[in-house]
Amino acid sequence: MENDILGHQIETCRWVDVKNLFNDYYSRLVYFSYQIVNNKPQAEDIAQDAFVKFWDNSDHISNNPAAIKNFLYSTVKNASLNVIRHNKVAEQHINSLPSIPVEEAIFNNIVRTEVLAEIYKAIALLPGSCQQIFRMSYLDDMKNNQIANVLGISINTVKTQKQRALKVLRGHLSPELFVVLIALTHL
Repeated sequence: MENDILGHQIETCRWVDVKNLFNDYYSRLVYFSYQIVNNKPQAEDIAQDAFVKFWDNSDHISNNPAAIKNFLYSTVKNASLNVIRHNKVAEQHINSLPSIPVEEAIFNNIVRTEVLAEIYKAIALLPGSCQQIFRMSYLDDMKNNQIANVLGISINTVKTQKQRALKVLRGHLSPELFVVLIALTHL
């Protein structure tokens, strides 16, 4: 029981010491960090984190006021420089992205995905051999004579099936999607 009381008293003394340190150094450390990161909320977070690190490591830090002060300033300096490094890396990453805004790029990808999904859904509605020839020609980029050789059919049959496929797809797709399909198949 005596050990519990003594431990509680030591813990209370440590808390009072940290509270006093906080009162003495917090505004100074915020100012110091702000000079590096040029962002007051970040500087305040960094200063607060320094006291948490001090609390966590107080058993390993000398009670000498100069050592404590050095620890706090070093912790704030290192954390501030890490923030600057992180911000530079983030800025370089952002600058390496395409010049269009991220939201616009995401929207364009969604539209492209939806358009292609509608086109593929329409292709899936084609009759079996017609679908196969269409895929081989337009999606696998095979020539008519190659398709004829692979399937063992005449080149005229390949041409007829391709025309049939386009006619069926025109009926299943909106005019806009059909234009996109034609543009994609002629790239």
